[in-house]
Amino acid sequence: MKKYSAVLAVVGAFFLMAVGTRIAYSQAKPASGTVQVHMVITDQAVNDDSEMPALTAENVQVKQGKNVLKVDQVIPARDDNAALQLFILIDDTCDTSIGNNLNDLRDFINAQSATTMVGIAYMSNATVQVAQNLTVDHAAASKAVRLPRGNQSSMDSPYLSLISLVKSWPQSKVRREVLMVTDGIDRLRGASTASGFSSPGMGRMPGPAAATMPSISMDADPASTASQRSGVIVHSVYSPGVGRHGRNAWEAQLGQSGIAKIADETGGEYFALGTQNPVSFKPYLDRLQKIFNNQYFLVFQAVPKKKDDLQRVGISTTAANVDIAAADNVWVPASGG
Repeated sequence: MKKYSAVLAVVGAFFLMAVGTRIAYSQAKPASGTVQVHMVITDQAVNDDSEMPALTAENVQVKQGKNVLKVDQVIPARDDNAALQLFILIDDTCDTSIGNNLNDLRDFINAQSATTMVGIAYMSNATVQVAQNLTVDHAAASKAVRLPRGNQSSMDSPYLSLISLVKSWPQSKVRREVLMVTDGIDRLRGASTASGFSSPGMGRMPGPAAATMPSISMDADPASTASQRSGVIVHSVYSPGVGRHGRNAWEAQLGQSGIAKIADETGGEYFALGTQNPVSFKPYLDRLQKIFNNQYFLVFQAVPKKKDDLQRVGISTTAANVDIAAADNVWVPASGG
């Protein structure tokens, strides 16, 4: 993993120099007692066929608790600021029937712009096996896409694999996003138990039975936190996995809930057709491309704590028919940090 991190850092630095990416941070003096932070947000129309108005510093609001924060800039992730680092993570426990959809994934990779780096990795043994480091050579990235092995290792957890990736991903001022292809089932730890939790889509269950009701993976929250801390947006496509867990509708729902939770909390999108194997990934990937095309860097003044920490923020807009997708939390350095 250390070797992978070093290679990724070198590749990332080269890419930044190659595309000349720059985020035009405000040079204005920060408000007293605040620090400047940035995050990536997505401008989504309420209806897919709606025309999306441009987001600006004048029509975007940021709240941190009861505090309304000063918005410095809202910068479209286009032109000089279009750089994107995209890692596609494929779960090696996915059933090999996914093969019918891999060409959709390859077409999607090959259609990416020159400002997008694509990396391919496979999730197994609670880590990632990198098949292709981040590269602007999209043909090479698409060739690295192979059939998942369709078997289980001793430590299969898409959550720990995601944590392994984001913690080794060098920080940069460009967009960093992940597309996971997985059923979300934690085959390493299995379902955890939580008091008052019930099946997906149901209310909280009172009484003694609630204490033993299985919940989503205990590693879903740490994976979400690690992604938000690193400013990584996570998207995912559901694909059925192998083994008895993969055939179990209850396990599949818990797996979907865990991955969907991470996608929602990081500002990403979760794509699924129930627990069925989708006929094609193309509609999902078309939607994902639309997301990439309508993202912004949001630069604002946040109120720090005594220590660097993730802090919850709420993003809204006065623009009509817009549904902003953003991470629940942003990393805020301590004042003067």
